[in-house]
Amino acid sequence: MAIARTIDTHAHYFPESYIKLIDQHGKRVGATVTTDDKGIQFIQVGLHLRTGPITPLFIDIDARIAEMDRRGVGMHALSLTQPMVYWAQDDLATQLCIAFNDAVSAAHLKHPDRLIGFACLPFQNAQLALEELERAAKLPGVKGVYMATAVRDKELSDPSLFPVYERIAELGLPIFLHPMMINNERLKQFYLINLCGNPFDTAIAASHLIFGGVLDAFPKLEVSLPHAGGVLPILRGRLDRGFHVRNECKTIPRPPSEYLKRFTYDTISYNEDIMDDLIKLVGIDRILMGSDFCFDIAYEDPVKFVTGMKSLDAAQREKILWSNAARYLKL
Repeated sequence: MAIARTIDTHAHYFPESYIKLIDQHGKRVGATVTTDDKGIQFIQVGLHLRTGPITPLFIDIDARIAEMDRRGVGMHALSLTQPMVYWAQDDLATQLCIAFNDAVSAAHLKHPDRLIGFACLPFQNAQLALEELERAAKLPGVKGVYMATAVRDKELSDPSLFPVYERIAELGLPIFLHPMMINNERLKQFYLINLCGNPFDTAIAASHLIFGGVLDAFPKLEVSLPHAGGVLPILRGRLDRGFHVRNECKTIPRPPSEYLKRFTYDTISYNEDIMDDLIKLVGIDRILMGSDFCFDIAYEDPVKFVTGMKSLDAAQREKILWSNAARYLKL
């Protein structure tokens, strides 16, 4: 079956080697892998961070390819998801990154026209992150860097991260950000930890990149925001107001809203009107198709969402489905 040129830039992946390392070495830092009576795995880190169910589609590359064919998706840009690696001690965090990055490259070599990926780095230790960046950047299929919206207790404006940003920009690799789930008692019910927490977490991280001077310090650094930028676009007026009236916000040379075109955004808005507003705000060239594969909240048919947008013409749809990401990821 011929698959049109389409790329899902927000597609999560758990290599077996990554899960095995947590199972074997995670207990000393409070991380475990459990399997229920149906054979489905879960990863637990501490008391609050639980990931799962980790269904076979997260792990099995051949099953993934078959599902991509069914959905008409030509390519996945593979990325890790929570619990990521920042909870681990330096040696285990590095091993987890190596396992993930090597698995992404192996998947690409097996399916070079279907799979690429974002490298994971142990950002909690800048020197180790730089070392793994140099190694991973040479791996076939690695086309960007995956990063959480915070690294332990560090915000993305923390100066310790600047050397890593500098080298990422020099290598011409984009950063794909992803929330880590805000743990708050008020978000425990109704799945609000994801429905509300993740979109706000993305806005907080992007605000740190803006107000913290990261985007000014590294003008060639490309950063992609998930979930259509979360609530960042709708907060632009409030952020600008803070810039104009609050001394602690006068850290940048121009209003925050003028930085929104420094980011790219995926299509995970679940609403055509919201996507239309985002396109008007940042331009069609900053929009990339994404699905959140393969969580239950994900788009089941991300291509259909784009092709069904009545406001777009054929050329604009093609940009979102393929060309924008192909340029961004240097395919």
